[in-house]
Amino acid sequence: MITLRQLQYFGALAEYRHFGRAAAVCAVSQPALSMQVRELEKQLGAELVERRPGDVLLTDLGAEVARRGERILAGARDLCDFVQRRKLLSGALTFGVIPTLAPYVLPRLLPKLQLQYPELRLELRETQTKNLLEELARGLLDVVMLALPVTDAEVETVRLFNDPFLLAVPAEDPRAGTTRITPGDIDQQRLILLEEGHCLRDQALSYCDQAQPARTMSLAATSLATVLQMVASGYGSTLVPQVAADVEARDASVKLLRFVDPEPGRTIGLAWRHTSPRKADFRAFGDLIIQTRETAPRPDSVRRLKQSV
Repeated sequence: MITLRQLQYFGALAEYRHFGRAAAVCAVSQPALSMQVRELEKQLGAELVERRPGDVLLTDLGAEVARRGERILAGARDLCDFVQRRKLLSGALTFGVIPTLAPYVLPRLLPKLQLQYPELRLELRETQTKNLLEELARGLLDVVMLALPVTDAEVETVRLFNDPFLLAVPAEDPRAGTTRITPGDIDQQRLILLEEGHCLRDQALSYCDQAQPARTMSLAATSLATVLQMVASGYGSTLVPQVAADVEARDASVKLLRFVDPEPGRTIGLAWRHTSPRKADFRAFGDLIIQTRETAPRPDSVRRLKQSV
C-alpha cells in the first residue's frame, strides 16, 4: 500500500530534483529517502524518475504522480485540520497575499487579528497570484487574498471589497483634481506599470486597451511605492488602486484623478480549496478584513479626493 510518507518524499524529490536536497528538506538520510521512492515505484509498477549523476529527471508518469500526490497530501492535511479544530481561528494558518495588497492591508489587519484571535499562529507568504494559486492547490497555503475572479473549479472564493483605480500624475499636471478622465485621456507612452507577472499590470493594460492598444514605457518596477516615486519625479503616470493610494499618495508631488463611471477597479477576495474543512475560519478572517477596511481612517489626500466628487 502506498503511504503518505512515500508521497511526501517523492514530492520533495520532484520539487528539488536532487536526492540530497530532498532528503535534507524531509530531515531524513538520503538512503532512506531513496529507498522510499524505490518502494513507491515498486508499488506502482513503474519508473517515476530518471536517475543521473547529480541530477534527477521525472518521467512523464512521475510528473503526473507528483501532481496527484500533492493533492492527496493536501487532503491529508485538511483531514488533520478537521479533527484538530477546536476554536475559531486558532492554531496555524498559512496565509498568502499579493504584493499590491500586503503593505496596505496587513499593517491594520495583523494587530486586530492578534487581539481578537490570540491563539492563531499566522504564517505569511507574499507573492504573485500564479504562485499563490499553485501553492494553494498543493496544500502549502490554507487561504489567499487576491483579485477576483478565480476560475479554478477546485477553489472557493468570497468577495471582500471593491478597490477602484485612480490615475496618479505629477502634481504639476494641468488637469484639475476634480477632473473625471477616460482611458483616452491617458498618455500610454508615459504609463508606468509594474513588471510582468503582477495582475495589476494586466488589469491596467486591459482598461487602457479600451481606447487603443497600450504602448507603455519600457520602465517597470517591482512595487507600487517605486512606481509612485517615479510619478512624483515626473517620469509619467500610473493606475493605482485605492487601497494603495490611502498610503502611497500622501506625497504632495502626486495628484490623484478619478475616472468616469463605470470606474475601473478590481474586486478583492479570499480563496481556499473547496475541500478545506476550515471554511468557518476563512469567513471569520474575511469578516475581520472587511471590518478593518471600513474603520480605517483616510489620509488627507484621499479625503480631499472623495470630497471633490
